[in-house]
Amino acid sequence: MKVLMLGWEFPPRIAGGLAIACYGLVKGLSHHGVKVVFVMPLRTGEEPPDGYRLLGANEIEIPFTHSISLPPFWHEVTFYGVKTALGPYLEQISLSELRFEAVPEPITLTTEGSLRLEFSGKYGPDLLSEVYRYAYAVSHLAEREDFDIIHAHDWLTYLGGLWLKSKTGKPLVVHVHATEYDRSGDNPNPEIRAIEKMGMEGADLVIAVSFYTRSLIVEKYGIPPEKVWAIHNAVLPKDRHPIQRPPSHRKIVTFLGRVTYQKGPEYFVEAAAKVAQYVPEAHFVMAGTGDLLRSVIRRVAQLRLGARFSFTGFLPPAEVERLFDLSDIYVMPSVSEPFGISALEALRAGVPVIISKQSGVAEVLPHALKVDFWDVERLADLIYGTLRYRAIRPFFIRYAQAELSQLQWERSSARVIEAYKSLLS
Repeated sequence: MKVLMLGWEFPPRIAGGLAIACYGLVKGLSHHGVKVVFVMPLRTGEEPPDGYRLLGANEIEIPFTHSISLPPFWHEVTFYGVKTALGPYLEQISLSELRFEAVPEPITLTTEGSLRLEFSGKYGPDLLSEVYRYAYAVSHLAEREDFDIIHAHDWLTYLGGLWLKSKTGKPLVVHVHATEYDRSGDNPNPEIRAIEKMGMEGADLVIAVSFYTRSLIVEKYGIPPEKVWAIHNAVLPKDRHPIQRPPSHRKIVTFLGRVTYQKGPEYFVEAAAKVAQYVPEAHFVMAGTGDLLRSVIRRVAQLRLGARFSFTGFLPPAEVERLFDLSDIYVMPSVSEPFGISALEALRAGVPVIISKQSGVAEVLPHALKVDFWDVERLADLIYGTLRYRAIRPFFIRYAQAELSQLQWERSSARVIEAYKSLLS
């Protein structure tokens, strides 16, 4: 079986859990003998080759023509330039009116009379422009790649998947790692939601990373339940021993993730303020960046907790593992979390986790401590109890290993292969 997989992130380009999930799934599929070509916006040559093939959309040679042949669904899409990643959308342009001359720079012309489009692969000001260029570039793989299934990860690649399906007739699987409702609550960006809905409706099968996300897809997007498979994410085995923890009286309570509405950083801060009154040795670490970071720092200052907080900014994977090795608790108070791979990574390091009930990972961690994201009092109580009662950590380590043994990418990828076969039979 051959799969053409479309994704926006792949190690070492990591902005969040999407890259980790894509890498784990590709490794799992390769383990089962599935041949995968993974197409990302920009390939740097630093990606770990291991039984699959990586291709950058910036490497795809496009025949030099003066117009773009748009697929039938394209008239339903409106293109917006963005000021910030997933932020306000400006400069409305109808895609049905675009011509070759309107494709944004930069463009590289080759000596063979073709062109290549350039990409940053980031979530920057040019995001939706890059999403469009990516779709146009990957559509040209229809004639030159041999594959049985198209597999597109998240809304950023849905248009490319739909375009490939319209040109080849091959089955399309869209993999939902997060929706606009997770990111924006009850006020989703209408353009992104439209792309998500179009991708899910146009796909032959939808994979959700949890039953929590599956129910949201059915309820908010009107997708038939029988079309949506819930297949949980997993975690890769730890490939190194934990660091030797330096002597310290501090108890490290960690938040890791984008500092955005979705991740609930403000609830972490309010709970920290309550715990700090009773646990003088507690120190709180917020690792990540996002649009709420400044307001969170201001709130920490208002609460006079500056000496009790550390803000690390974005951490690469090696530093994340080091942080978990130093942590006493990991807190994930997400308002809406489709899955939450970071909770598995914390458990893999032997760290007790407190997770939001509004998360997909709660479905597969029966021994994790769970709390409604908005219940700051309960969250503070759980942090306090975990820090104060020494028996809790060994309990977590014992049961977490049993739970993690069931959450391997070889198992999850086998379910994905079942989904593929249901479309090819």
